[in-house]
Amino acid sequence: MNYESLGGKIKELRISMDLTQAQVAEALNVTPGYISNVENNRTAMSLRILIYYAKLMNITLDSLVGRVEPEYENTALDNELIGLIKHMSDENKLKLINTIKIWK
Repeated sequence: MNYESLGGKIKELRISMDLTQAQVAEALNVTPGYISNVENNRTAMSLRILIYYAKLMNITLDSLVGRVEPEYENTALDNELIGLIKHMSDENKLKLINTIKIWK
């Protein structure tokens, strides 16, 4: 993983969840300025904050920072997919199932 792009990924995730920097900062017990600095690659998140951020975004830590170990890749992908599906409507879940059946 290119850690210089981590700030951009963190920002993309925040925006995709329709959260403001202030909302993320409050959830992580940090300042909005800290979130801004992270998103603009002026500072790095501590491991503790990265873990909390991944939980807030409903993704695994390894999917946030990159695949740490190759043998965990399937688990990380499965967890990310489950997290995304969990928030879908039943109608969209059925559409996804039908789409996956087409790919098989």
